[in-house]
Amino acid sequence: MNDTEVTVVGNVVDAPRQRRTQKGTVTNFRMASNSRRYDAAAGGFVDGPTLFIDVAAWNVLGGNVVHSISKGDEVIVKGTIATDSWETENGRRSQIRLRAVAVGQNLQRGWTTFHRVQRPAQPAGEPPAGPLDDRVPPAPFDDDAFDGQPTGEDYIDASAALSRVDPDPEVREPAYG
Repeated sequence: MNDTEVTVVGNVVDAPRQRRTQKGTVTNFRMASNSRRYDAAAGGFVDGPTLFIDVAAWNVLGGNVVHSISKGDEVIVKGTIATDSWETENGRRSQIRLRAVAVGQNLQRGWTTFHRVQRPAQPAGEPPAGPLDDRVPPAPFDDDAFDGQPTGEDYIDASAALSRVDPDPEVREPAYG
């Protein structure tokens, strides 16, 4: 089956909440996105209908989300969308959920400073350990076992980096010409 991949731009409407499950750590938040178009009859821009969607960010991504975004922030979320379904005493319920693979702040609205998570050096051949290397794969939407899709990996060995790393992170240079 094909995953439905989407990118949603909108505002965070509640504070991100983090919780531990048997399959890892998940951070949930709700966001709102609405279209905006020019209406010649009204002589200005008008808002279209609002999409409200629940976002789930798993493991390391979720930890970074908790430390980086707040209610009211404009964000860009990329991920896969699916419908969660469950039974209640009032019958079957369902809800659309976006499982995030990337979350970022919208730099069209302001600027930010990025802080890379530093991982402790590991001896060769030993798997990384610790809370920042929460390597538990994300739980699928239906809470069954992980479907075997690969998870992202950061470079652990600096020699494997694709570009030179600035040895002095305190020296700031403009990103433009």
